[in-house]
Amino acid sequence: MRITTEQLPQHLSRELKALYTVFGDEPLLTLEASDRIRAKARADGYAERDILSVDSGFKWSQLAMAGGSRSLFASKKLLELRIPTGKPGAEGSAALQAYCEAPPPDTVTLVYLPGVDWRAQKTGWFEALDRAGVMVEAKIVPRKALPQWLAGRLRAQNQDAGAETLDFIADRVEGNLMAAYQEVQKLALLFPAGKITFEQARDAVLDVARYDVFNLGPVMIEGDPPHLARMLDGLRGEGAAPPLVLWTMCEEIRAIGKIITGVASGKPISMLWREAKIWGSAHQNLMQQNVKRFSLAQVAEALRHAAAIDRTIKGLAKGDVWDELLQLGLRFAHGAAANPAPKRGKMAAARSSEAVRDQPALF
Repeated sequence: MRITTEQLPQHLSRELKALYTVFGDEPLLTLEASDRIRAKARADGYAERDILSVDSGFKWSQLAMAGGSRSLFASKKLLELRIPTGKPGAEGSAALQAYCEAPPPDTVTLVYLPGVDWRAQKTGWFEALDRAGVMVEAKIVPRKALPQWLAGRLRAQNQDAGAETLDFIADRVEGNLMAAYQEVQKLALLFPAGKITFEQARDAVLDVARYDVFNLGPVMIEGDPPHLARMLDGLRGEGAAPPLVLWTMCEEIRAIGKIITGVASGKPISMLWREAKIWGSAHQNLMQQNVKRFSLAQVAEALRHAAAIDRTIKGLAKGDVWDELLQLGLRFAHGAAANPAPKRGKMAAARSSEAVRDQPALF
C-alpha cells in the first residue's frame, strides 16, 4: 500500500502495520512521517528501539540478527533501518527481499530512504518493501500548493492568514520547506492566535526561497510570468551558471517541439514522454495541459533566440544574458494563446518541423 505523508496521520489513527518505508525528496516531511510512526509505535507498547544505519562498513547480516533478537525487558520492538544513499547494493537487495518474506514477529520495522527515482522503484528490493508493508512518500510541495500547505500549518497553531498574505509567504519560502516550517513557527512566537496580517508577515518572514535550476522547465510552461521572473532572479542571485540555465530551458523547448510533432503524427502519449524525456506525473500533466498553447513556429523561433543567447554567453555578441534568458522564458510563460499562429497546411507544418530539427544542439 502506498500513501502520502498527508494521509499518514489518518492511517495511523486506524492501525499500525509491521513494516513502513518512508521515502521522498522533501526532508522535512520524511522526518515528520518517521516521527509519527515512532510515536504510534511507542503508544502501542513497542518500547525497545534498534537503529541500523547502512554505511560503508555495514554488514547486511545485522538486519536478520536485529530482527531475530529479543530483549529481556521489552516484548515488542521498533527496528529502524536507514539507507542514506537509497542504494542497498546486490547484498542489501537480497537481504531486504528475504526480510520482507518473513518479517519478525512483535516488531515494527521502519525503513528510511531518500528520494527514489522511477528506475529504483522497479527494483526487486523496493517492490518487496512495497508488497510487505506501507510505503509513505514525502512529495515535494509545488509552488501552487504551498499557500494551502502554509494555511494548514498556521491552523495547527491556531492562526490563519488571507490569500494575499499566504501567497506573499509562499514567494519568500519557495523551494525551502524546512525554512518555511521555521518561519511559520516564528509567527506563532511573535503573534497571538488569530489572523496574521499582510503587514505582520511582511515584517517577520525572511526571504529564504531556494530555486532548483532543474525545476525551471515546468515553471516556463505553467503560465505564470511573475513566478518565472522570481525564479530566474533567484537563480542569478544564487550564482547559477548561465550555460546550465540555458541548457535546461532548451531541453524544455525541444520537449515541447517533440510532443507537438508526435501528437500530430499520432504517436501514443506514453511513447512521447519517453522520447521527450518528460519524467514524473506532475511534469507530464503540466505539459499535457499546456502544450496546445504552443506552435512549432514558436519553438523554432525560441531555439534561434537560444542560439543567440549562447553566443552572448561565450562573449561573441553583446547583451545582458540574464535579461535575454528572461525574455526567452517569457515566450512560453505567456504562451501562444494571446497571438495564436495562423492555420497552416501540411507543407507549412512540415517546414516548421524541419526548422525545429535543424536548430543548433546547444550543449
